[in-house]
Amino acid sequence: MNVIQAVKMYIIKMTEESGPGMKVILMDKETTSIVSMVFSQSEILQKEVYLFERIDSHTKWDDLKHMKCIVFLRPTSENIALLSRELKSPKYGVYFIYFSNVVSKADIKTLAECDEQETVREVQEVFADYLAVDRHLFSFNIVGCLHGRSWNQHHLQRCSQGLLALLLSLKRRPIIRYEAGSEACARLAERIKELMRREAVLMDNNIPFNGDIPPPQLLVLDRRDDPVTPLLHQWTYQAMVHELLTIDNNRVSLAGVQDAPKDMKEVVLSSEQDEFYAKNLYSNFGEIGQTMKSLMDEFQKKAKSHQKVESIADMKNFVETYPLFKKMCGTVTKHVTVVGQLSSVVGSRRLLQVSELEQELACHADHTRHLQRLKAMLSDEAIAGTELVKLVCLYALRYEKHAANALPALIDSLKSRGAEHRAPALLLEYGGAHARQSDLFGLQDAAKITKRLFKGLSGVENIYTQHTPLLKDTLEDLIKGKLRENLYPAVGGELLNRRPQDIIVFIVGGTTYEEALCVHQINQSYPGVNVVLGGTTIHNSTTFLNEVKEAMHGQHRTHTRHIRNL
Repeated sequence: MNVIQAVKMYIIKMTEESGPGMKVILMDKETTSIVSMVFSQSEILQKEVYLFERIDSHTKWDDLKHMKCIVFLRPTSENIALLSRELKSPKYGVYFIYFSNVVSKADIKTLAECDEQETVREVQEVFADYLAVDRHLFSFNIVGCLHGRSWNQHHLQRCSQGLLALLLSLKRRPIIRYEAGSEACARLAERIKELMRREAVLMDNNIPFNGDIPPPQLLVLDRRDDPVTPLLHQWTYQAMVHELLTIDNNRVSLAGVQDAPKDMKEVVLSSEQDEFYAKNLYSNFGEIGQTMKSLMDEFQKKAKSHQKVESIADMKNFVETYPLFKKMCGTVTKHVTVVGQLSSVVGSRRLLQVSELEQELACHADHTRHLQRLKAMLSDEAIAGTELVKLVCLYALRYEKHAANALPALIDSLKSRGAEHRAPALLLEYGGAHARQSDLFGLQDAAKITKRLFKGLSGVENIYTQHTPLLKDTLEDLIKGKLRENLYPAVGGELLNRRPQDIIVFIVGGTTYEEALCVHQINQSYPGVNVVLGGTTIHNSTTFLNEVKEAMHGQHRTHTRHIRNL
């Protein structure tokens, strides 16, 4: 189950079915992102695609009848209207139309009526209706999918359609399980099941039935069950870049970085197109420094060899290897700039000190010591308000029921520092003990208490990476057949008598790169098991706190009414 490969196959199919000749690809905002996530511009140029157009742009081109037009759109009413207008007065010679999901017969009829000049050669459905971020990671780029505990209807439709497309593209017909304590998970699970029933013929034609292997499982989880993971600073390369610089559709903006080269105000970090990045996605910050040194040494050797151009053979060798050298030069400059900026931010914002306390709050209970250290940090002007907000949020979650809880005083301190002081109370309303069905801090489950005790006795290998996401325990229970059916029921009460080999996890409210790392490790640790992870978006701490804010907007506070100073 490789989501990048699945999307790539569809795009290659589109470019090949239109035959040889100059092509333009006509897309909408979302399909532009879908394509750019898996193909670089140079790769798609090799498929004879020379022009990239947006269907909603009003660029006035002369007629380009000599070009074939590949249309790749989401089947929305707006896109159908825009495409109808295009077909009434076509700019291009012929049109090959591909929709990224199931399209209605009524929409096909509308397009047929507009195609008076008979320029349409093909209309097909391809199921590339999600952003393939990594081989085992996908997203829909939606922040603010819930209002209170209920879905925004538009986002519910987008996620259910996108997940149907995912199943069709991966050719999987799963049993759907969901978190019983979450109304949002139940709604989404039921909606996907309903779409699968409605498109039963399509499912049967696309997905061969194989009774010999256990049926795959689609597990729908709620972000509220683990609000801790998105708040923590990460120390692996990909997750660090997202937390400190923000990755948006594989692009990282370096516009605010002082020493960034002029041509690197925005860089692309894609594991498919950048070998160094692919190898170091999950390397920790210390290892990255060592790897960067090796990369620099290799680059300097190559640079020296390029200086010796003395004979005809040297010239020939130089011409042949120059493109590779130039590419390597770009890779080195890009990663040196990114790692340099990460290092600068870690130092200036005192993130090692902050991260140590974050990990302590997430993994251990020691109220007196934690409160003392938190108060010391709140009075330290060198630590940014944004970092203090996250620390107080973690304190609020960890010590919500503690007899000596000092949250109101800590909120007052945030207020006096001019920080976003409402965030901790909003987070408690969003993901406090009342909203979670899991034992997040391992306070009730005897097995978790024992595990924590042994971990404490054996010591900690790295104080900055003590935390493991709740998702790891959930997935290991599912793989071992121990995931409780009363807490994670199947839609329609399907039998769960076989352990799954293929698992798709979808987190309502967004996933994180720490959880993607956890899925990568599980795929390596359990031979024969294949897990793919997705979410409404991929969060860093900033987008997660925005998600909380949007979900709680206009909602009455019922669990934090005792906090008066907001």
